[in-house]
Amino acid sequence: MDLHHFQRITAFVEARLTPLFDAATGSTHGFGMDDTSRALRALRATALAASAVEGVIEQRGAADAEVRRIADQALAHSWDVLQRIARNWEDHPDFLREFKRDSWEFGQESASSAPAKG
Repeated sequence: MDLHHFQRITAFVEARLTPLFDAATGSTHGFGMDDTSRALRALRATALAASAVEGVIEQRGAADAEVRRIADQALAHSWDVLQRIARNWEDHPDFLREFKRDSWEFGQESASSAPAKG
């Protein structure tokens, strides 16, 4: 799992959430203090927090084995959060098969010469 995987899944989730905050569409959700607005803000904040992995990925390459293990756990957790959000739109035409992959499956890809198929 690399930065490009995170960028693709984050872009997909953001593309689903951004219109929900667009006042031009007549939406008032996301801006008020009603439960729907609060839930939308919480969902967006969760997605943004989970997608903030660039620094972890950069530091992982030069890290010792113990720090690398911790970085791998952090990346796996972030991927799992984004994956659970994205899978709510599994029927969307822009949904990629890689979004269904569990974090541990990406480790298998680097261990074998053939990429895993969705």
